[in-house]
Amino acid sequence: MKWWQNAVIYQIYPRSFQDSNGDGIGDIQGIISRLDYLEELGVDAIWLSPVYQSPNDDNGYDISDYQAIHPEYGTMEDMDELIEEAKKRSIRIVMDLVVNHTSDEHNWFVEAKKGKENPYRDYYVWRDPVDGKEPNDLGSTFGGSAWELDEASGQYYLHLFSKKQPDLNWENEQMRSDIYEMMNYWLDKGIGGFRMDVIDLIGKKPDEEITADGPKLHDYLKELHDNTLKGRDVMTVGETWSATPETAKLYSHPDRNELSMVFQFEHMMLDEQPGKTKWDLKALDLQEWKEVLTKWQVELKDDGWNSLFLNNHDTPRAVSRFGNDTEFREKSAKCLAIVSHMMKGTPYIFQGEEIGMTNRKVKSIDEVDDIESINMYTERLEEGYPEEELLHVINVKGRDNARTPVQWSAEEQAGFTEGTPWLPVQPNYKEINIENALENAESVFYTYQRLIELRKNNPIMVWGDFELLMADHPSLFVYKRSYEGETWLVCANISEEPERLLLNELSLKSKMIISNAKRTTVTSDGLVLSPYEAFVVKL
Repeated sequence: MKWWQNAVIYQIYPRSFQDSNGDGIGDIQGIISRLDYLEELGVDAIWLSPVYQSPNDDNGYDISDYQAIHPEYGTMEDMDELIEEAKKRSIRIVMDLVVNHTSDEHNWFVEAKKGKENPYRDYYVWRDPVDGKEPNDLGSTFGGSAWELDEASGQYYLHLFSKKQPDLNWENEQMRSDIYEMMNYWLDKGIGGFRMDVIDLIGKKPDEEITADGPKLHDYLKELHDNTLKGRDVMTVGETWSATPETAKLYSHPDRNELSMVFQFEHMMLDEQPGKTKWDLKALDLQEWKEVLTKWQVELKDDGWNSLFLNNHDTPRAVSRFGNDTEFREKSAKCLAIVSHMMKGTPYIFQGEEIGMTNRKVKSIDEVDDIESINMYTERLEEGYPEEELLHVINVKGRDNARTPVQWSAEEQAGFTEGTPWLPVQPNYKEINIENALENAESVFYTYQRLIELRKNNPIMVWGDFELLMADHPSLFVYKRSYEGETWLVCANISEEPERLLLNELSLKSKMIISNAKRTTVTSDGLVLSPYEAFVVKL
């Protein structure tokens, strides 16, 4: 067994986690000051969003120097201290790494722009104009064309994201070699591995308008593994928006030596209109959600490895999106945690999720920081969409929702900073904060702590087979985990109305493992689950 198979990983978005010097921006010393809290929660690793040198066009996902720390976050000495202090608490640091693109301020691109003969020119993707315009119709994820004209040379460079994020050319062997050398620099420091940003895009064939899953993608990943990860006790998780169960097996099958696991997003796109963008909303259908989650549980089984997550720095808060963040906030947060953590795979907790932090509502575009939300708003406003509708979708799906500062206490600025935070603190911080959660034995925090403890001590949570029951029920999510003669039953009512549950397998002999409603016994002749009630019993 690999350590990451029964681990629980906590994502830190450093800008919003804890500020230590009063400048309103979270930093590495702030993280170090909160490691005891993470040890109490029980997590095994921290996925650390980028802290590298960056002009922050996309909040650090535009790296200008892979081997330097952004001064906002601290120094390399701070980083070394974080790795060591975390290790003392048996917590590993998993670095977020972006190797699909760099910042346009990275030295490689600065050199590349000097001319077509520069040795770094081919580190990026350049093309001549076609009929005096962009080479083709490839679009940027952040809106507009994916091609930007370099006036000096008359050529276009590719940027699948911001124009300040030029795409690297993975066909260049020397560029790949430099990437591997940089990764080994970090691995030699003793980190626990990497989260690989948009890794499914590195095999792109832009002339054929192929971005994800290019023909040489898996060759590159095998080469990357052999040059960096091989022989090391580390984990990798790839961000793969395009992944299917079939391709996830290619990425994560233990015999293929590519990645440990992937983030797949099929279950995260079911509240969007099919074939449209994340901004085109539709109501979540629980039956469809159950079907998708089950597919990934069953089809990956022993041929790959699942990641289990309901939110991250790019997606809205889980309790606001899939639960009820007002009347049933605590109960629905616990319910979602139980349903997700009881599945097979490695669970990820996004900072603040463990206390049920909620989405942030804005009333004006002036309150929005996220480049993706601003670009969408500008484009759609010009197309005639009503402003009210655009602000509504930003409030539902915008990335700033996840990026508000962590709510540590009821003190000013939620204990995040003594200065002015880079993004306003949620107004509900006086009620929803970590200090309150730690003092309340029934808080969301202790449900997460209990789920982590259960995973460490019960192989059935790590290795058990998955079987969905009551697939057609519109409100109940019920499944079994079975391992070496032991069976656990997970039951959840994901709705705001009471629901009757009739299951022959249940009896007074069923042993309660965890409940979010103080339930101690169950019976086979039916029980009524209150709104967002969830429990797990050993049959």
